[in-house]
Amino acid sequence: MFGLPGLMCTISQNNQRTDPVEVYGPVGLRKFLRVSLELSRSLLGFSYTVHELECLTSQYPDDWNKRWKVDHSSSYQCHPNEKNGTTLKPDQNSIWNLFSDDKMQVSAIWLKHRIPSFGFIIQEKPLPGKLDPVKLKARGLKPGPEYGKLKQGLCVTLPSGEVIKPEEVMGPPRPGRKVVIMGDSCDSSELYKLGHDADVLVHEATLENDLKDSALEKGHSTPGMASKLASELKVKQLVLTHFSQRYKPMSADIKEGDETVKKLRLEAMEILRDDQVVVADDFMSLNIPMKSAIS
Repeated sequence: MFGLPGLMCTISQNNQRTDPVEVYGPVGLRKFLRVSLELSRSLLGFSYTVHELECLTSQYPDDWNKRWKVDHSSSYQCHPNEKNGTTLKPDQNSIWNLFSDDKMQVSAIWLKHRIPSFGFIIQEKPLPGKLDPVKLKARGLKPGPEYGKLKQGLCVTLPSGEVIKPEEVMGPPRPGRKVVIMGDSCDSSELYKLGHDADVLVHEATLENDLKDSALEKGHSTPGMASKLASELKVKQLVLTHFSQRYKPMSADIKEGDETVKKLRLEAMEILRDDQVVVADDFMSLNIPMKSAIS
């Protein structure tokens, strides 16, 4: 959260975009961005909108209003670049439906932590099947603009008056990919509602398995907890992240006696295969291959 204002300013200063930005997060995020950008006198090269997720009562600890009496309301004056956002409520299954278009759908579930925390499920919509050149040739259709129309799901009329429907010359649709990105959590069981068969699950593993009690006390997870969840959800790949500073990155200069994140990876591999576990590192990129068509 602390990095968000700086990230938005960096994007703006480097002229990397002018398109609007939509931000989703817990109640209080709208005020946080307004105050941060105002106090730093920061103007952006794009407009932004904050959509706040209304938290469940169960997400707040018992001492939420005792330790700090904080006004999370967004009655504060809008930032010059800010557009009015919405407040998103969970449905009857405690799922927040955040965004949907013709390419993907994004939902959120709540996670147990010391403060409100969320996990985000990004589901790609099914992709159209590939054009079958044999069938197209048999119908007398040569490569050209009509191919693009068929890919868009539109019918094409031949000079003879014959109409070709997309489903007649295209292969079966391909399932969309699913990526799950979790915030801080010591209990991610709500993910059983939406996380099955995900291509990638990004989950924290703050402390090693032997320190599970300490992790739970601080609202965090271990590699064993994350890998058990991934196994039961039949996730293809688990990406471990959010490590305690006691574990050095694999790329760091390692001294004798240093513990590295390799230890956490090995503990996750007690449940998952070697090729299923990835340890996150700064600037790492991960390729998520397209799925094959359903026969």
